[in-house]
Amino acid sequence: MQVFHTKSKIIITCNNRLAPYLKQEVEALGYEIKRAFSTGLELEGTINDCIPLNLNLRCASQVLYSIKAFTAENPARLYKELLEISWEELIDFTGYFSVSSTVDNETITTPLFANLKVKDAIVDRIKEKKEIRPNTGPETNKAVIHLYWKENDAEIFIDTSGETLAKHGYRKIPGKAPMLEALAAGTIMATGWDRKSPFVVPMCGSGTLAIEAALLATDKTPGMFRMNYGFMHIIGYDEQVFFEERRKLKEKAKKEIDFRIVATDHSEDAIDISIKNAKTAGVDQLIDFSVCDFADTEVPEAAGIVIFNPEYGERLGVHTKLEATYKRIGDFMKQKCKGYRGYIFTGNPDLAKKIGLRASRRIEFYNGKLDCRLLEYELYEGSKREPKPES
Repeated sequence: MQVFHTKSKIIITCNNRLAPYLKQEVEALGYEIKRAFSTGLELEGTINDCIPLNLNLRCASQVLYSIKAFTAENPARLYKELLEISWEELIDFTGYFSVSSTVDNETITTPLFANLKVKDAIVDRIKEKKEIRPNTGPETNKAVIHLYWKENDAEIFIDTSGETLAKHGYRKIPGKAPMLEALAAGTIMATGWDRKSPFVVPMCGSGTLAIEAALLATDKTPGMFRMNYGFMHIIGYDEQVFFEERRKLKEKAKKEIDFRIVATDHSEDAIDISIKNAKTAGVDQLIDFSVCDFADTEVPEAAGIVIFNPEYGERLGVHTKLEATYKRIGDFMKQKCKGYRGYIFTGNPDLAKKIGLRASRRIEFYNGKLDCRLLEYELYEGSKREPKPES
C-alpha cells in the first residue's frame, strides 16, 4: 500500500467553530478544499501531502488519511472488513500502534469495545502474514489508527498526526484554566490582526495569546517545536520529506518584529510561567512582559489590538467580584485604548454587559464545552461618537 504516494480522502479535524480559521490556513498552503463542516475540512492527497499540513497548521487537531470506507452493521462485520486490509504493509510487526475512534452505532455501548475489535483485526492480520504480532496500547506517540463509525457507515484512517496538533508544544507549564493553543490562534485570526501593529494582552495568564501572536507575526509554525508524528511510524516513511518541510519552516521564519507585543498580569507566578513558555517557543525577546494590575498596562501609541481573556465565573473567580472587574476592563479600553480594536473572550454574557460598550461583533467559539464569544469593540478616538452601552 503506497499510502505516501497514493491519493485518498484527507480529513483535517479541529475543535468546533475553529473550521473557518483552519480553512484560511489550508487554503494559504495551496490545498483545494472539497468540503467544510463545523469540526473540520475534507481534501484529497497522499500521506506526503499530510506532512506539511501537520507541520504548518495552528488550528487543527488531527490530519486523517482514509484507508477504506465500508458498511458495518455490527462488530463482527467491522472485524471482517478490517481483516481484509493489508496492515502488514502499513504497520511494522516489530512496532507499536494505538487505536482511537468516533463511534455512534447501536450495537456499541463503549468506544473501547470498537477500539478492541480494530486492534484484534490488525493484530490477527499481521500475525497471520508475519507470524509475529505488533504491540498495542493507549499511547499515541507511534502509529495511530482511527475509526469513524456512524450507524452503518464506517471508515478507517491513518492518523498522521498521532498526538494532537491543537497543543503546540511550547507550553510546558499551563497555568490556571489555560486557553488551548489552537483556540488562541483561531481567536487571534478572528480579530483580523494585520500582524504588524501593536498587540496588547492584559491579564495574560500563562501567556498563550501573546505567544501565539508572536508566532504568527514571525511566521513560526507549531511544526518547529515537534519532532514526532504518526506518519513517521507508517511503513514507507521517507524522513527526507519531513526534513525538507522543516527546512522550509526555518527559512520563512523571521527573527525580529518592528512593533510591540505587550503582556501583563498582576500575578508574578503567571508572568514567570509566561516567560518560560515564551522562551520554549523562542519568542521571549519579542514580548514585553510585566507584572501589574491590568489597568496599569502600557498601551503603545500606534493603534493595534487589545485583547482580554478574563475569568468568566465557570471554573474560576467569584461572580460579584468579576462584575467589578469587567466594568474596569470597559473603563480601561475607553480611557487608554482609543484608536484600538478591543476584544474580550468570555463565556458569560451577563458579565459582558458590565463592559459598558456596545460590541460591534460577537464571534462564536467554544472553550472546551463552554459556549463562548469573542466580543469586538471599536474604540474610537477624536471626534467620533462614543459607542452606546449595552442595553
